[in-house]
Amino acid sequence: MRKISANYVFPGNSSPIKNGVIIFDKEGTIHDFLNPEIDEINFEKVEIFEGIICPGFINTHCHLELSYLKGKIAEGTELPGFVKDIISLRNNFSDEERFNAMTLAEQEMINNGIVAVGDISNGDSTFDHKEKSKISYHTFIEVFGSDPKIANAAFKHSESVYNSYFNKKRASITPHATYSVSDNLVKLINTHAIKNNSLISIHNQETASENSFFREGKGAMFDFLDIANKTDNQFIPTGKNALPSFLGKYTNLNKTLLVHNTFTEKEDIAWAQKYADNIYWCFCPNANEYIEKRQPNYSLFKNEKCTIGTDSLASNSGLSILDEIKTISKKDSSITLETLLKWATFNGAQYLGFDKLGSIEKGKQPGLNLISGLDGTTLVANSSIKRII
Repeated sequence: MRKISANYVFPGNSSPIKNGVIIFDKEGTIHDFLNPEIDEINFEKVEIFEGIICPGFINTHCHLELSYLKGKIAEGTELPGFVKDIISLRNNFSDEERFNAMTLAEQEMINNGIVAVGDISNGDSTFDHKEKSKISYHTFIEVFGSDPKIANAAFKHSESVYNSYFNKKRASITPHATYSVSDNLVKLINTHAIKNNSLISIHNQETASENSFFREGKGAMFDFLDIANKTDNQFIPTGKNALPSFLGKYTNLNKTLLVHNTFTEKEDIAWAQKYADNIYWCFCPNANEYIEKRQPNYSLFKNEKCTIGTDSLASNSGLSILDEIKTISKKDSSITLETLLKWATFNGAQYLGFDKLGSIEKGKQPGLNLISGLDGTTLVANSSIKRII
């Protein structure tokens, strides 16, 4: 058995414990978690670290398959420009380049204390990595098609990818985004989701024109996707924002993750609260800065179930949950480190259904991270992460 302690231990699902002691075996299973204010502890047999210890991080939104695009796409293009750049560049790389980029990206996540990932896939290029990985994955097979006429073909492609996955209990067919899925395709996805009790993950309100898309039937994204032509000028604006306009088309969904939420408003959150009690909100702040030069209004979400993602290396310089936490903290210093670490650990594990991860409790195998270089319990620019197990 190994015994470790630090200035503070943040369990993930409860208040931090000063000088808490964690006892675990070589498999990483927690055998005990001791509080010096309650338990009698012989510290001579305890490894003591400077900093704070927390559970392994849960990255609830990534695109491992896009790792080959690191540094290839300009910043600040806004979402339509970002999508254009991906389309123009994606055929310029060999299978070997893609494979090597994914290998490096996954190792970067491991080094940064990430133990589980909710990963978006459009094909099967990441599946071999995931089957052999030290990281636990839930893979979201992303389907998109704003043209109603291609709904069946688009869904059949995603279903084929889904059927090739090595563990269907850890895979879902999920819509790409609010603006990129026709009503015909919504029905096919919804039916599959209910049948398989699938987790759902949706890119939500990532760009301003996403809301004008539905409210008024116009804007940069509406024009970019040529919706008027695809729908024979029959698109009917809802007069509402993207979230209620799109998610309201679905029924009886399992846990649903809304990703980015950069332009989500107070009224959208209120609508979501009435729509279902299993809504989670994922933030990828560094990707938001990369693409839109804007972040969500985090203060709106303080009472919601929030998680953290890195997005892909196409829109981020690295894959570090700690760096994402720093960015949120810099944007809104009123959000406590305890809350941010709960978002980054416990909430993510709860959403993805990884019951052994996310919190430091007896019987769990959450992985353990050491965060050092803090100012007390406040993150600073030079705060760093080290994986203990």
